[in-house]
Amino acid sequence: MLSDTIAAISTPVGEGGISVIRVSGPDSIVVVEQILAAKNKLSDALTHTVHYGHIKDSVTNEHIEEVLVTIMRAPRSFTMEDIVEIGCHGGLVSVKKVLDLLLSHGIRLAEPGEFTKRAFLNGRIDLSQAEAVIDLIRAKSDRAFKIALKQVEGLLSLKIKQLRHKLVELMAHIEVNIDYPEHDVENLTHVFIQQKSSEAIIQLDDLLKAANQGKIIREGIVTAIIGRPNVGKSSLLNALAQENKAIVTDIPGTTRDVIEEYVTMNGVPLKLLDTAGIRETSDIVEKIGVERSKIALQDADLILLMLSAAEPLQVEDYELLAQLKDRKTIIVVNKTDLPLQIELAFIYEQVALDRVVMLSIQDNEGLEQLEKAIASLFFNGELESNDFTYVSNVRHIHLLNQAKAALQEAIEAAELEIPIDMIQIDIRTAWEQLGEIIGDSVGDSLIDQIFSQFCLGK
Repeated sequence: MLSDTIAAISTPVGEGGISVIRVSGPDSIVVVEQILAAKNKLSDALTHTVHYGHIKDSVTNEHIEEVLVTIMRAPRSFTMEDIVEIGCHGGLVSVKKVLDLLLSHGIRLAEPGEFTKRAFLNGRIDLSQAEAVIDLIRAKSDRAFKIALKQVEGLLSLKIKQLRHKLVELMAHIEVNIDYPEHDVENLTHVFIQQKSSEAIIQLDDLLKAANQGKIIREGIVTAIIGRPNVGKSSLLNALAQENKAIVTDIPGTTRDVIEEYVTMNGVPLKLLDTAGIRETSDIVEKIGVERSKIALQDADLILLMLSAAEPLQVEDYELLAQLKDRKTIIVVNKTDLPLQIELAFIYEQVALDRVVMLSIQDNEGLEQLEKAIASLFFNGELESNDFTYVSNVRHIHLLNQAKAALQEAIEAAELEIPIDMIQIDIRTAWEQLGEIIGDSVGDSLIDQIFSQFCLGK
């Protein structure tokens, strides 16, 4: 497949200023030259130059589109192949006509993620960098974008490669000791294996300690706003989103379904779920909404339980407080601008003091305290500001944990003075697990699965 020349639209489909078609492969320059009417020949053009011209139908000689064509010659391109990018006018018709013309000249339509896959297979990037490209595209906050960008640049890859190099050195020492026991290189003993394996585990722990934060920054915190009707759930969603996403009325039961919205708080994306008020009801539609609210409550990472400061606790409030005792919950007491009637003393008996936020959406007071409470619950107050080596990919976290477990087994085996050739198996396992992160030891099926998650044209 690497001998094929491929093409795809790399910009979102629809109206816009420009649309870009990317072509990569050995015939990219030759084929584009066949359909381009320009002052100079593309085959004579220098790399990384832009050329003005018209795309023409070679059969009818009709001009299809006015374009700017960018040439990037191998190996100085993303895929390390010859790449041509055709900048067309934005729209549905023109870009499709140009793409169809390219396909009629023997170029194949690219598969999802195939350009990035070729960059990986040609050695331009490793697998962890390729996966970070997805995170870069899907980033929902500045911090998620910065972390993905650092991984695309190879910050995580560098640390993994350094760790693997140390394990290779340890395995080499073991091999020498097995083959030439009379030399006893550097007094290689079980104690030495324990020491080096422990040092590697410390490095793995450094990567894993912020993994939970990294995963949250990458994927966001699924946050369910729960409460009985008319306590201000939809008003809170609108206040956090800073626009009227949910209908707000004084009539209880206005929200009939789960409304989703992404917001960013302290650099972390929250996937907010505004739910139907939980209460007993005979209304069939509202009852369906209540059931969906209960499902959202079960799946949420964080629950914002809203109560009304202007009313005593109701039966539904007590039931929700009892259900959420073992969950990550922040109690939001809304309507503090009205006379206080809620039993605050009882609430403070249910949760820690820093998990109760007094709020008045009407007066726009308390939202900052809510942000601080969320940061305290998930990040011990604040995110680390300088180090962007967060392991956020679930596959990477799993492999790091497996590598750590293999090294722990090597340490335990060394303590029991098991023959070192047997211990080497555990060390090699750890080395291979780390290799899967950067793609040095990974199967074709996994590679295909990873790149199938990409959008077409990337």
